[in-house]
Amino acid sequence: MGNWLSAEEPPPPMVLVPPLFDFPPLAARTRMLESSYDLLFGKLALRCLFDEYFEEAKHFSTRIMLKPIDDPHVDLIATVAGPYDHKPDEQIIGNAQFRWQSDVDDPHTFVDLFVSNSEPILLMRSCAYYPKYGFGAFGVFPMLLKQRLSDDYGFMGLRYGSSNLSVGVTAVPFSSRDDIPRNAWLVSKIGSLTAGVQYEPKFGSKDGAKYKNLANWSCALGYGLGSASPLSPSFTFGLELARNSQFIASFYQHVVVQRRVKNPLEENEVVGITNYIDFGFELQTSVENHKPSNNIQDSTFQVAASWQANKNFLLKGKVGPLCSSIALAFKSWWKPSFTFSVSAVRDRIRGETALGLGIHVDNIREASYQRADPNFVMLTPNKEHLAEGIHWKVGQRTLLQSDVNAGNFEGMPKELRPFNKILFHHLSTPKRMKLLSL
Repeated sequence: MGNWLSAEEPPPPMVLVPPLFDFPPLAARTRMLESSYDLLFGKLALRCLFDEYFEEAKHFSTRIMLKPIDDPHVDLIATVAGPYDHKPDEQIIGNAQFRWQSDVDDPHTFVDLFVSNSEPILLMRSCAYYPKYGFGAFGVFPMLLKQRLSDDYGFMGLRYGSSNLSVGVTAVPFSSRDDIPRNAWLVSKIGSLTAGVQYEPKFGSKDGAKYKNLANWSCALGYGLGSASPLSPSFTFGLELARNSQFIASFYQHVVVQRRVKNPLEENEVVGITNYIDFGFELQTSVENHKPSNNIQDSTFQVAASWQANKNFLLKGKVGPLCSSIALAFKSWWKPSFTFSVSAVRDRIRGETALGLGIHVDNIREASYQRADPNFVMLTPNKEHLAEGIHWKVGQRTLLQSDVNAGNFEGMPKELRPFNKILFHHLSTPKRMKLLSL
């Protein structure tokens, strides 16, 4: 009788929260080797949206990323790419990268060796960053070339980074030219606004002072809302004047949508699933007075969108004036994970459609498939993000919650932990997100 009266209550309804296909992006592993100006203003997010899984027509690519269980500080990435209908004038490119990382959870201090059957044959890259002081030093050095020129000795750089400022400079060692520094940048963030300027002395000047030539300068202004965490929607809009000759306008939006799901393989309490929708646009146009030649476009644009329906399927498409592409990727979350992708490319000039194939194997980036209480509220609440038909009930087990006094990220997956002291908005995680055990 007592057991009958104290019957357990049914479990609360749950919402599946799948991981992103590729997070963090591989470009984030070497971001300390690049100018922050080239990564902020939504540039890294747009690069991934426009390029990932869009294989070149009539080409294939394979990538294997492995990390030994006994030593998580090292990993190996090997790639092979080329045309699947091989022709004598086309080469199949193969390369491999061996990396040692000081801290498993912090990719900012590392050394890697890159080998390839094309130039450079052997390349070494290294970076040392001290988050306590915000200073870092880095370098890229081609160790082996078939034919080394006077300026093929790589470059070295210094940088300083904080949550609102990034400044750095690079120089070419043993260079006899007067273009020192190789480049320099300054990026600052105030609230939702990000502004930056970059100097690259590639063009001369009448009096020999290259810094007086506006063609060596680029400036950008960005406006961003929300966070770039996969669990929170975000929006980024950017304007850039590159080398005083090209105007670039772009925006990128990451939307988190919760929709109802009926999956016979899931438990009855699973009532919804979180989807990720990304949309990006980029317009490039010349601001110079002279007209370009017939084979050079005065302006161009591209639009792309992606939809991750669940942890296994990703659909992407992009449209441009010269060609359009659509890609479908399937991912199995084994250890290591396996991803197969196929893309169709329509060339408008030739009137041809061709396929591209890709196979990826990865155990470097770990991801978790989580179940969230349906009362989880996004950091930027919007009724449009809530699918109709889902009944939001009060549950007893909370997985994700907003907490202004949180800051405990120990329970979060490593790929979602924030780098609060560095100006890298595209990879930061909401500071007010807390993950609690069930």
